[in-house]
Amino acid sequence: MDRLKARALINDCENRLSEQFARLDQIALDNQRKVLDAFKKEEIQARHLVGTSGYGYDDIGRDALCKLYADVFHAESAVVSPNIVSGTHALTLMLFGVLRPGDKLIAASGMPYDTLTDVISAEGKGSLKDFGVDFECIDLKGDKTPRFDFERIGNVLKKEKIKAVFAARSRGYSLRQAISVEQIGELVRFVKEVSPSTLVLVDNCYGEFVQDIEPTDVGADLIAGSLIKNIGGGIAPTGGYVAGKEALVQLVAYRLTAPSLGMEEGSYIAGYMPYYQGLFAAPSVVKNALKCSLLFAKAYSALGFETLPEGDMTPYDIVTSIKLGSAERLIEFCGAIQSASPIDSNVKPMPWDMPGYSDQVIMAAGAFVQGSSIELSADGPLKPPYIAYVQGGTTYEHALITLEHTLVALDF
Repeated sequence: MDRLKARALINDCENRLSEQFARLDQIALDNQRKVLDAFKKEEIQARHLVGTSGYGYDDIGRDALCKLYADVFHAESAVVSPNIVSGTHALTLMLFGVLRPGDKLIAASGMPYDTLTDVISAEGKGSLKDFGVDFECIDLKGDKTPRFDFERIGNVLKKEKIKAVFAARSRGYSLRQAISVEQIGELVRFVKEVSPSTLVLVDNCYGEFVQDIEPTDVGADLIAGSLIKNIGGGIAPTGGYVAGKEALVQLVAYRLTAPSLGMEEGSYIAGYMPYYQGLFAAPSVVKNALKCSLLFAKAYSALGFETLPEGDMTPYDIVTSIKLGSAERLIEFCGAIQSASPIDSNVKPMPWDMPGYSDQVIMAAGAFVQGSSIELSADGPLKPPYIAYVQGGTTYEHALITLEHTLVALDF
C-alpha cells in the first residue's frame, strides 16, 4: 500500500472512531480528576520524591506512594515497590501472600498467562503446588465476548472449601475480549453469595484506567499489576503493586520483605519522582494507548484481518489482537513496529525462547523502559493462528505514524 492510500485509510478510520474517542476522553478526564484528588488528599510534596538508602526506615516517599495508590483504587491499603520486578512477580506475591498449604485456588478466567502457570503448578520450583496449594481451572464461556461460567464456579464453591477465586482481566495470548470491571463485579457478588469467606483476586495488568472504575470499586479483595504497564504512565522505570483489603495487603507485604518487616523497611536510593509522575500522567497515557488500540483494530479489520476489538466493541484493556495467519507475516509485522520505534529502530526482532513461555515469542519493543507494555509495542507466540498483540502508545501521534509505517512496509 502506498503512503497516500495508507493515510486515506487511517483518516477514514479516525472519522469512524470519533464517538469512541470522545468516550475515552471523558474516561481519562474522570480518572485524571481521581488521581489529582488523591495527590491533594495525601499532600504530596517535593520531599516525597527523594530516595533513601539502607533499611529505609521512615521512608516517607515509599509510605506516601502506597497511600496514594490505595486512594486511587479506593482500597484500604496498597503495597507499591520498585523491588517488585514485574506483573508476574506482583501476582506471585498476591497469591503466596494469602494462600496456605491445604488451600485451593480456582482460576475463573481460564488458564492464567504463561508466566504464571509455573508459579501455580510447576514441580520443584517452589510453586504453589510444591507448597500444597491445590488448583482448578474453569474456562470462560463464549468465544470473542467471554462470560464467567457461574454454573461450574458455583458447583465447585458448593462442593468444597475454596480459599480464593482468581480472574485475569486482560486476554493474555488468546483471541478474546478482555473482561470488564462490571463482569468482575458480577463474579465478586456471585462468589460472596455462595461462599462469603472465599477471596476474589484479580490480575489487573493492562486494565488500569481503561474504565473509570477498578476491580476494588466492585468488591475485589486484592488486585495486582505492573508499573511498566498502564499505571506507570510510561515513566516508572520498574516496579509493581498490590492493593485491596488492609489485612490481606499486610500479608503480601510480609511476603515481599519478611514477616518481621512488612513495609516498615525498603529503600530506593534513586528516588520516587518517576513513580509519582508516572501515576499522574497515566490517565492521559492510557487514553492514548486505547485510541492506538482501536485505530490499529479498525484499520486492519478494514483490510480483511480478524481483530479484537472489532466493530464498535468497547475496549477493556490496552491490547489489540490481529490474526495475521502465518509466521512470516507475524515476524514482518513486528519488524515494522520495531523500525518505527524511538529506541533500537535499527534492530530486527526475531523469535526466541523467553523465560516462562512454552512457545517461542517474538517481541517488538523499542521502548525507553525495557519491556514497557504501555509504550507502543507488539508481540506474539510463534504458533497458529499467528496473532500479533499490539499494545501501548504513550502518544497518539506515534500510533498514527507507526500504523502508517506498517501499512506501507508490509504492503497489505
